[in-house]
Amino acid sequence: MDNSAAHSINIEQCKKITATAIESVDAFSDKQIILSYSAGRIVVAGNGMKIVGFSKTGGSFSATGEIISVRYIGKGMGLKGKLFK
Repeated sequence: MDNSAAHSINIEQCKKITATAIESVDAFSDKQIILSYSAGRIVVAGNGMKIVGFSKTGGSFSATGEIISVRYIGKGMGLKGKLFK
């Protein structure tokens, strides 16, 4: 894992999520947000999700809504990674 950029996630009362060292927002809807960071992807699932802020240069990200789950997916661990080991 690349430690050059420290990564953190903070969830407040299942209603707000903030993260650091985010490289990009790959996809988003009111049910799911997919983020990329140095070691892979982060999938945030919920209801009424709204992106409040994202700074590509600073790597900061924040969103609000009902947060149900946060899942990390390492690089190469998606469907292609499992099929083509």
